Amino acid sequence: MIDELLPDSVVAVESYGDEGGVLPPLYPEEEAVVARAVAKRRREFSTVRACARRAMEKLGVPPQPILPAERGAPVWPEGLAGSMTHCEGYCAAALVRSTDLASLGIDAEPHAPLPDGVLTAVALPGEARRLTALAAGDGAVHWDRLLFSAKESVYKAWFPLTGKWLDFMEADIEMYAYPGTPRLGAFRAELLVPGPVVGGRRLTGFQGRWTVTRGLVATAVTVPHA
Repeated sequence: MIDELLPDSVVAVESYGDEGGVLPPLYPEEEAVVARAVAKRRREFSTVRACARRAMEKLGVPPQPILPAERGAPVWPEGLAGSMTHCEGYCAAALVRSTDLASLGIDAEPHAPLPDGVLTAVALPGEARRLTALAAGDGAVHWDRLLFSAKESVYKAWFPLTGKWLDFMEADIEMYAYPGTPRLGAFRAELLVPGPVVGGRRLTGFQGRWTVTRGLVATAVTVPHA
């Protein structure tokens, strides 16, 4: 699912469902992070790191611990950029050599409406109006959840480049579907605060793609070097 949203230089590994009930092994320093976590948190933490280590192997990088740093962002081995996501029944990791991309972000969410009150906390007035128009054209897609996921992917791509928080209201996202493929599309995120400097120029926005499939919505943002 995620891989269809990403360029060929990116390696994505996914896991659906419980996959047998045996938790993937953790390194001792990772184990310490979730020593007191509930079972659901431990399973997601372990499974998504197993996905990331399989992606490392595909890139020829020895598997190693993936520890959370500030705001929970994963610390990747030198020379790699990446992103992870997990929700009920699904985990994924996407990795790329940092020479190929400056940053990336992925997110997956259940394809269901956002809880009451959440949309007003994450959507700008213009975004809310555009969601209404999108829903009029295709009411089978939960556009509010798709917008939330897109903002998560934008943040995950933003943070490694800036080390700063990006509020939901600091990126204005416009989504559209590809003609003839109503469950696959793209989006542009206009940054409403000064963007990161990449390749000598300050970015004003990010580009992303989205899909709706298998009861999930998924989004991905990639940031090229130039």
